[in-house]
Amino acid sequence: MDKLKPKLFSVLKNYTAAQFGKDVVAGIIVAIIALPLSIALALASGVTPEMGIYTAIFAGFVISFLGGSRVQIAGPTAAFATIVAGVVAANGIEGLMIATLMAGVILILMGLLRLGKLIKFIPYPITIGFTAGIAVTIVVGQIKDFLGLTIQSAEPLIETMEKVEGVVNSLNTFNWQALLVGGVSLLVLILWPLLPGFFKKIPPSLIAVLVGIGMVAGFSMEVNTIGDLYTISGGLPQLTLPAFNGETLEIAKNVLPDAFTIAILAAIESLLSCVVADGMIGSRHRSNMELVAQGAGNITSAMFGGIPATGAIARTAANVKNGGRTPVAGMVHAVVLLLVLLVLMPYAALIPMPTIAAILFMVAYNMCGWRTFVRICKTAPKSDVLVLVITFVLTVVFDLVVAIIVGILLAAVLLLKRMSDVTHVEGWKDGSIAEELANVPANAMVYEITGSLFFGAADELLTINAGEGKNCLILRMVKVGFVDGTVLHNLESLVDTCKQKDVQIILSHVNPQPMAAMKKAGIIDLVGEEFVCDHIDAALAKASSLAKAEETVE
Repeated sequence: MDKLKPKLFSVLKNYTAAQFGKDVVAGIIVAIIALPLSIALALASGVTPEMGIYTAIFAGFVISFLGGSRVQIAGPTAAFATIVAGVVAANGIEGLMIATLMAGVILILMGLLRLGKLIKFIPYPITIGFTAGIAVTIVVGQIKDFLGLTIQSAEPLIETMEKVEGVVNSLNTFNWQALLVGGVSLLVLILWPLLPGFFKKIPPSLIAVLVGIGMVAGFSMEVNTIGDLYTISGGLPQLTLPAFNGETLEIAKNVLPDAFTIAILAAIESLLSCVVADGMIGSRHRSNMELVAQGAGNITSAMFGGIPATGAIARTAANVKNGGRTPVAGMVHAVVLLLVLLVLMPYAALIPMPTIAAILFMVAYNMCGWRTFVRICKTAPKSDVLVLVITFVLTVVFDLVVAIIVGILLAAVLLLKRMSDVTHVEGWKDGSIAEELANVPANAMVYEITGSLFFGAADELLTINAGEGKNCLILRMVKVGFVDGTVLHNLESLVDTCKQKDVQIILSHVNPQPMAAMKKAGIIDLVGEEFVCDHIDAALAKASSLAKAEETVE
């Protein structure tokens, strides 16, 4: 069973000074990578820059300390950007705090209830669809800053289509200097990783930030910086809890769907990141403990002014590649960011907004998984492609809540359709099915049932013609793994029909779940336990004996 024990407590038993040194180096490098990303993701989420740093510090430390993975690095991620922006626009920062707190509680309950393994039931096309959709929404949201546009709007533009309209209507305010800074920053992000040796170890986002600052400050360019749009706070945040009153309860009611979305997204992304990390280091994470840690981390983040957090695949991979092998590296990353917050945060005001946009363009590109998207469209069944495309479109046009709900419902309906398509009830005919088996007595009919019998395929039982001058009906169920209530009802009706026609039903090779269900429903008693056979040969022999008994009576 998956232990509810933090990995940190397990790895410290054999911890060495040499590994501590590697963890410290990895933690520092990851902190350097996380700094510009945390600021950029906070801005993409419609909150102030320091809130992204708060998230990486407090959620990052708690999740590493309590987590079920050896190397998970947590913090703000692009997956939450549109959700957070929508919550803030509709319910303010207090609404975001309440939604994040509730999401944290939901995640803890998921872990305590051992639901970590249930995440695998989210279909892969849905995950790829909403991830690609989020990437598109991030790109659309950053076009304004990349081009230096000035969008006039009475209310904040939240929906992606609204942002597209705003960009189109504001193209006449295009700032070529902003485009130049953004373009150079984007080139740095693309080309820097191609440099050899030592240069590869320096995060390209840090170089892009320095280049952007140098261009704007050095050439006195008229380009918006973070400091032009936001007031930067470099001190420690205060512990804050929402007031418990009628207004708070009303906000909680409004943001409850968003809280569930945040919790589900955090669970999916963090556990996916854990799986990727396991493959890189040859370890196994504790999924339920990871969910508890994610919940605790999000609660802590909300209490200290942060936004929703989850495991970050890119930062986790960077941790592994730089020698991190225990949760200590993630804790060091949080401590380093705390020091940066206290000492260097005022300098973040110099970062140009087009550079932030360029960083987010790269984040969106790296997360979109377009190659996987195209491969699924080319190779997957049409139903999976439909789920993928609809989830993607709904994420872009509407929002993530709608996309996930519709995607899961559509995937479930299509799965039931596929299951019903492969469920068959077919009568044996001469040479048509398994003619190598024993000859069927003249008084018997044999029907072979294939597939899972559930409500979507229950009508297949109605195709059985109980009669035809026979006094025995053999149902061979060796290929039936599951039956549900609708099927049990139809089976009971079939038994009643057979009794009215003086036809004896004989069951052959009933698997454990159908057997238990039919016993509980009383169907076995109606048929008679003596007419439940382990093998088709025994069922045919039983039918033959009934024929002889009838001849004897005559």
